[in-house]
Amino acid sequence: MSIFSRASVYLELIKFQHTIFALPFAILSAFLAAGGFPGYAKFGWILLAMVGARSAAMAFNRLMDERYDRENPRTAKRPLATGLVKRGEVWGFTIVSIAVFVWAAYSLNPLAFYLSPVAIVVILSYSLAKRFTSLAHLWLGLALAIAPVGAWIAVTGEFAVPPIWLALAVMLWTAGFDIIYSCMDHDYDVKAGLFSIPGRFGIPKALKLSAVLHFFTLGALAAFLWFARLGIFSWVGLALVACLLAYEHWLVRPDDLGRVNTAFFYVNAIISFGMMCTSLLDIYL
Repeated sequence: MSIFSRASVYLELIKFQHTIFALPFAILSAFLAAGGFPGYAKFGWILLAMVGARSAAMAFNRLMDERYDRENPRTAKRPLATGLVKRGEVWGFTIVSIAVFVWAAYSLNPLAFYLSPVAIVVILSYSLAKRFTSLAHLWLGLALAIAPVGAWIAVTGEFAVPPIWLALAVMLWTAGFDIIYSCMDHDYDVKAGLFSIPGRFGIPKALKLSAVLHFFTLGALAAFLWFARLGIFSWVGLALVACLLAYEHWLVRPDDLGRVNTAFFYVNAIISFGMMCTSLLDIYL
């Protein structure tokens, strides 16, 4: 296998394309903290920390879920489940990714470095949450919510109110779309004894709970815009997010899950990227 083929396998292993969900909010938080571009060095370390943390989390998740991935028809073709990569290789990749994240945090500032173990515990422990709690969706949301807070700390070396509200929005938004995505695994989760909102309450109620979480997402985003003192472009972005979330819930229905992937990836990618772009316009203008 060529080096490019090997790289593509690992990119698929960690679902690198899903970085689009949390990364724009981290970039937005960093630019807001700096009042503009935070500088090439700092920005580079933030990106490296994001890549390292997320790669470690996803690789560890694949390791913990290997048996379930093999049994679940939806995930049976994942690289580790098929044997395309070996467990030892993935463990090595996970350890290196953790080291990259800690190194990047150390290079940013002391607070980022001191908090890096906490971040690692949160993002890795999500992989075990589905074994004992249906709140695993919120756990995943918390893992992604670390991104905007971490980016703010990376720039300023301290906590502040605006990134906390942005983190809450990311947590609720992520939990909501993860509930939608997990509806596809409802039958398998019930059979395997795994915990999820769809598995516990059924798909119709799960989709309603997802909508409630997304309603509160809009409230948290509004609070973020208020405390961050952002302007008209950001509020237009919030209106766009509201329309896209409504569209997402229109796409997915209890008796028709055929468009879950569209709702999960494309709509949410536009939400995160769109909110970042409109807010950056306010920061610069």
